[in-house]
Amino acid sequence: MERRSSHAGSGYGAPVTQRRGALGRVTYATAILPPASQSAHGMPWAQARAVATTAPAALGAERVPLAASAGRVLAAPVRALVAAPAFDTAAMDGFAVAGCGPWRVAGRVLAGRPGWPGALAAGEAVEIATGAVVPAAAEAVLPYETCRVDGGMVSGTRGAKDHIRRIGEDARPGDELVPSGRIVTAAVLGAAAQAGADELTVHRRPAVAVLVTGDEVVTRGIPGAGQVRDALSPIAAAITVRAGGEPVECRFLPDDAGLLRTAIETAPADVVVVTGSSSAGAADHLTSVLAALGARRLIDGVRCRPGHPQALAVTATGRWIVGLPGNPFAGLVAGLTILEPVVAALAGRTLPAPVTLPVVGATHPYPEGVRLAPVEICGGQARIVPGARSGSLRAAATADALAVLHPHWATGNPAALLALP
Repeated sequence: MERRSSHAGSGYGAPVTQRRGALGRVTYATAILPPASQSAHGMPWAQARAVATTAPAALGAERVPLAASAGRVLAAPVRALVAAPAFDTAAMDGFAVAGCGPWRVAGRVLAGRPGWPGALAAGEAVEIATGAVVPAAAEAVLPYETCRVDGGMVSGTRGAKDHIRRIGEDARPGDELVPSGRIVTAAVLGAAAQAGADELTVHRRPAVAVLVTGDEVVTRGIPGAGQVRDALSPIAAAITVRAGGEPVECRFLPDDAGLLRTAIETAPADVVVVTGSSSAGAADHLTSVLAALGARRLIDGVRCRPGHPQALAVTATGRWIVGLPGNPFAGLVAGLTILEPVVAALAGRTLPAPVTLPVVGATHPYPEGVRLAPVEICGGQARIVPGARSGSLRAAATADALAVLHPHWATGNPAALLALP
């Protein structure tokens, strides 16, 4: 079964297809790129991020318990199952009264206990706790601090508020409380619970697998001669979690095209991140593997520094493949450029627009595209952290964001900032 639609406002036709694959029903979209959108230098950075944002469609819906839905995206509205409040409720500790005072105290009603039998008569009062059922015919609750008790009588002056929350004043059964598309926050969880819900309908969380390639990569300890520690799988995991995805697997592969293809085909994931194999060197096999898989390549290089050799493709079964360069800072740049938008789109999220601030400091703009520079944010401006290099994360580790600097940027000019995870 196939379903086609389009993403309005993307600038590219984005047909959406559903097929059943290894993960069940998978929804994906492939972007039809305009002619000459990619050159020898790759795709413009802003266009690459737009493709990564608009090409994937949100994954299917599932019902999950409230506790498991935090941070997920609603695939259906939250509707009230019961009235809120479900009964007339005391909003203050005090005395529920009927008629004019002084009032004879006839008894006490506590929260969680059965309501007062019958209706209050004029001149009667019952002591009442916040949250307790207000007796029938009660006209107001007098807070303790506004009344006096003398023996079995209570006296006081009724104010402008009656301190009674009436049944259904917040919601009636069937009312829409929260629309679909919203992230499930603490307030959403509380509102859903208050309205009687035990489960919510949310988009499935994208599963993300990371394949770290390279004969030189080691996973622990101090690297020996010719070796490097893996720095990219932790970066990919942090970006995945912030975007609403779930890291499910990390594999380490030698530089072998056959092993890479098998790992991509068998990964239990919606998104497969391949690190260190997206360039054009003798040990970079991602391009040939994508061709062998018949994957549709949407992005083949991006006009940015660092991070040019990044890639995005989708297979016929709906599996998304993200290629990140092997240099750590370049991989971080590519992760924020492509991986985060892809995972967020699959999760049903809309990424917030980048903040724009004046950027000061020294760096060399990239004449063919954009340079992404680590910055510290202070006093309403961003200051470039010196010493950034493609293979080093030292500068980025002390930064708050990456500034997107266009070719004609000069110190003091405004630039968009991508917050670091």
